[in-house]
Amino acid sequence: MTPPEAPGQQSETALRADAERNRERILAAARRLYATEGLGVSMASVAREAGVGKATLSRRFATREDLINAVFADRMDGYATATAEALADPDPWHGFTRYIEAVCAMQAADRGFADVLVMTFPTAEALEARRAESYQGFLELITRAKTTGHLRADFVAEDLVVLLMANAGVIAATGHDAPETWRRLVGQMLRAYATPDAPLPPLPEAPPPTDLDRAMTRFGRPATNEL
Repeated sequence: MTPPEAPGQQSETALRADAERNRERILAAARRLYATEGLGVSMASVAREAGVGKATLSRRFATREDLINAVFADRMDGYATATAEALADPDPWHGFTRYIEAVCAMQAADRGFADVLVMTFPTAEALEARRAESYQGFLELITRAKTTGHLRADFVAEDLVVLLMANAGVIAATGHDAPETWRRLVGQMLRAYATPDAPLPPLPEAPPPTDLDRAMTRFGRPATNEL
């Protein structure tokens, strides 16, 4: 039989369990807030959402980057997996288009992750290591896709960064009223990257004008039908 814990040991065990519960509550609260509001959420807001004090939050996560690193570790794993799956595709052009769609879909599913992909966090070492790994894989994917003759010769890795920044903006502006708008952006951008004879997935439909007008109004610009 396991000997019973001494009173001091019981107290220490209870404290460890309480600390772990607080950590999980903080992570769950941060995931909820980041997913719906982006990374602009304050640490104080995360503490309130988790139902803990600022001091408790600071003990678990000393900096904002520590918290972001913990929250998005699994998302960055998914990002790296998308790169590996694209490289494993026997058709490099299909792998390229599949990768672009997959990463942009990950952005659309989580506004916080949309922000993470277009920002750097120097002290979040695990996060940045996974980003660097994925970036190197994407460079190889570009080279392979160009050999098919379907990816334009002037496409460069920075074009992906521009797309992710644009997609993050579209998601922020239309996520409430026209949440599928990002698909149209990605479809159009793939056509911009492709050579004239490249096979492409069907172009997603444009958002309904009324939905886009509401999104524009909500985003702080006057709705208009004129471009």
